[in-house]
Amino acid sequence: MSMDFIEAMNELERDKGISKDVLFEAIEAALISSYKRNFNAAQNVRVDMNRNTGVIKVYARKLIVEEVLDSRTEISLTAARDINPHFQLDDIAEIEVTPRDFGRIAAQTAKQVVTQRIREAERGLIYSAFIDKEDDIVTGTLQRQDPRNIYIDLGKIEAVLPLTELMPNEKFKHGDRIKAYITKVENTTKGPQIMLSRTHPGLLKRLFELEVPEIFDGVVEIRSVAREAGFRSKIAVYSRNEEVDPVGSCVGPKGMRVQTIVNELRGEKIDIVRYSEQVEEYVANALSPSKVLEVQVFEDEKMARVIVPDYQLSLAIGIKGQNARLAAKLTGWKIDIKSESQAEQEYGRPKTLSGEMHQDSVSVD
Repeated sequence: MSMDFIEAMNELERDKGISKDVLFEAIEAALISSYKRNFNAAQNVRVDMNRNTGVIKVYARKLIVEEVLDSRTEISLTAARDINPHFQLDDIAEIEVTPRDFGRIAAQTAKQVVTQRIREAERGLIYSAFIDKEDDIVTGTLQRQDPRNIYIDLGKIEAVLPLTELMPNEKFKHGDRIKAYITKVENTTKGPQIMLSRTHPGLLKRLFELEVPEIFDGVVEIRSVAREAGFRSKIAVYSRNEEVDPVGSCVGPKGMRVQTIVNELRGEKIDIVRYSEQVEEYVANALSPSKVLEVQVFEDEKMARVIVPDYQLSLAIGIKGQNARLAAKLTGWKIDIKSESQAEQEYGRPKTLSGEMHQDSVSVD
């Protein structure tokens, strides 16, 4: 092996971060297999590659015995002491058996090993880079598409965005820039595999974290997210600082912050509600944009009965029950919605309650 090869190994260590010693050990192991395959399968051998000159030598390792039964694996004590007078029975003697044309095989083997190790190292670096980005947002370019998936070019790797993870009526074409949420990073036998989503609630959460400085700084906290991708989402926010309005922070000046997110999600409606430790208040906020008259909490069943004005019943329930369903998902409570008239008829409640509950929420279309 030439000095040029040794210098190339040094450059790999500097540029790719691949340990030169690891490469040497891998080459030596591969050369043992090559030797046995091409010259003597029965011999026990050791291959030594000089770290400075690249010179390769093959040594047969033989057990020192009194009577030799197999000359490929054993050597007599007398013959061994011709090599080294200090040898004893049961020692291992090493005898150089480097074939004359072994250099050509060694060069081919070394090239294969180095190429494989470079590929593995690059895969490892890509995996390390993206495993930390799991549950984060990435932006890439649509590279190609098949009947099941869209493949997004992220620079050093191609990520997979299943068509089932696109929002309804969302279509992209080749070359489009796509922002998506990383749901999973796996290290497979074919290299790292990155799975993306445009429908995951985490996408909405991360968009708010990126768009709202108060969330990024930890002053405002996202407590819960409920999403029906492409249609409507609800996000509950809480402020650690009483002087900072969590809902207003998310909306932004003239609604610019939340509108940027709505645009990214192709017009998905977003309700921003204030989180509260008081279940009654939290449930009432979660039913935005509907007005709420009263919330009755049943702790044992973890159910809340909500009474709304008659004219607000349809709005509270939402199209195909969407608003009520999202509110229940957001709060973690079962929600039973009744109109004021229904409540009076079923539970004997007075026709007129003491005004609407105070609600702190904003709905953005």
